[in-house]
Amino acid sequence: MQEVLIFLVDTFFSLLFIVFLLRLLLQWARADFRNPLTQAVVKLSNWLIMPLRRALPPIGRVDTASVVALLVISLAKVGALALVRGLGVPGPLPWLLLAFIEIATSILWLYFIVIFVYGFLGMISPGTYSPALSILQSLCEPVLRPIRRTIPAIAGLDLSALWALISIQVLLILLRQLQSVLNSSLFSTVS
Repeated sequence: MQEVLIFLVDTFFSLLFIVFLLRLLLQWARADFRNPLTQAVVKLSNWLIMPLRRALPPIGRVDTASVVALLVISLAKVGALALVRGLGVPGPLPWLLLAFIEIATSILWLYFIVIFVYGFLGMISPGTYSPALSILQSLCEPVLRPIRRTIPAIAGLDLSALWALISIQVLLILLRQLQSVLNSSLFSTVS
């Protein structure tokens, strides 16, 4: 029963986090907010962002309300999962570190999926338009453009998505190792 509860808590907070992360990334990428999919993300996240914006105005291009929402959701996820696992509430510093690792891991996984889908769609239907492809392009091009400048196309084949996916996987492995070290040191002292 505990595994089911862990799955449900993890899934709920992950989906919630993805909505708010997409909102922040689409703002940073200056995506088209007339796009119906972008409007759906905005509507799904307005319940928390709008009240936070009254207290936290944007700083330059950084939407502080979205950043705070992501941090709060991540802290809640780490705390809820620790409680469900029977580990108790972590201390403030480990809790914050685990939340930041959770944020970084979620961002990397989101980009892995988005770049994979963008590269796949670029291979099977180049030159077409759809609202989803527009969002994918807004999110992926800022990441892929520097890779294309460093590693040019080989025989007309753009391998920037492949190199981005390999790099993301390396970073995910490193984060997983760091999280494992933190979890073992944090929760071995709790027992």
